[in-house]
Amino acid sequence: MTDIVMPRLSDTMEEGTVLRWLKRDGEHVRRGEELVEIETDKAAMTYESDQDGVLHTVAGEGDTLAVGETIARIVEANVEVPPAQPVLVKETQPAIADALPPPNRHDADRVKASPLAKRIAQEAGVELQTLTGSGPGGRIVKADVEAASKAPPAPPTSAPTPSTPEDRPPASGVRPLVEEVSSAKGETATVELSRTQRTIARRMAESKATIPDFALTADVDMEPCVKLRAELKRLSQVEEPVPTYNDMIVKACALALREHPRANASYRDGRFELHSRVNVGLAVAVASEDPTGGALVVPTVFDADTKALGEIARETRTLAERVRDGSITPPELSGGTFTVSNLGMYGIRSFTAIINPPQAAILAVGELAPRAVARKKKIVARHTMSATLACDHRILYGADAALFLARVRELLEEPAALTL
Repeated sequence: MTDIVMPRLSDTMEEGTVLRWLKRDGEHVRRGEELVEIETDKAAMTYESDQDGVLHTVAGEGDTLAVGETIARIVEANVEVPPAQPVLVKETQPAIADALPPPNRHDADRVKASPLAKRIAQEAGVELQTLTGSGPGGRIVKADVEAASKAPPAPPTSAPTPSTPEDRPPASGVRPLVEEVSSAKGETATVELSRTQRTIARRMAESKATIPDFALTADVDMEPCVKLRAELKRLSQVEEPVPTYNDMIVKACALALREHPRANASYRDGRFELHSRVNVGLAVAVASEDPTGGALVVPTVFDADTKALGEIARETRTLAERVRDGSITPPELSGGTFTVSNLGMYGIRSFTAIINPPQAAILAVGELAPRAVARKKKIVARHTMSATLACDHRILYGADAALFLARVRELLEEPAALTL
């Protein structure tokens, strides 16, 4: 008999939620078959069985358990399993299983659908059994669920039973995030944070409480980058993405991090960890129609110092799309050694970002816009940008941080090195 424990699917994962069992209790599973869909602090992904045998689940759908706790057991056929001990579940959010009507486990488990399609269907209240998949082998994919959710509802076969608004379940089949206390003006509402929002809150509070930070700001003359991008746009192929200014900033930071290893380090338990790889994280906002929704996700461009500017451009677009459509995986959100956060597109001139522990620093990028500057005793209009570097003073001292930021500015003001 082999215990299946809650796996650590990212470097920051402390607990996970069992979203859906992909195999029935008592069903024979083979090594490599998809076993369970797990939601982490960053994404939802499937976990494959590493054993052959019969599945006996311990944790139910919707249960949240710490990393390392038993969620199931795999036993050889005809072996009797001792009764499982009750699982202590953290009641951090409503259990999805409690909010749903009892499913037909046999039918639901036999539906061929991708994990993302299953999750979207659950949120939208779409019955997978009613869909025809357009994927390989008839597999239901995201596009099939989205098309079904936008289709007009079928006419009822019988007269509906009158019910009050309180009696009707949410359209998604899941308890609402916002529980309205009263419709009267001036009353408040209770908001239940999502797992991602809770993780962000915890990590940012930890950062401000434990890191002695300081910030440095520099104005960057981006006129050469504006000209470089115009030239790249003129020369680019139609299907090739033109590098954005943010792509140029990522490349400049990566080259500067290679030259200033303390900025590419981490502080852990009273010692420095100097990273050999330069992995730049990009803060991406996840929008939501729900005013209480949305989140901030940081996918990683690995080995950014060794990648060409065009390659970085392609990768950042792919990562941003995967974040926004919910298909990003925990490995793509892990391993960052430095972070870039850009709010310039919102007209923010400058700001100070919160360090993502255990990283040594984060660069906050403001709006790029034409401004009046002095050049050769004349006032001229040039595209400029504010860059603010927030640093952990335990590892990155003032002079080191200033030299690093100056190198980033130099690379952006003379961007020929970014295209090599």
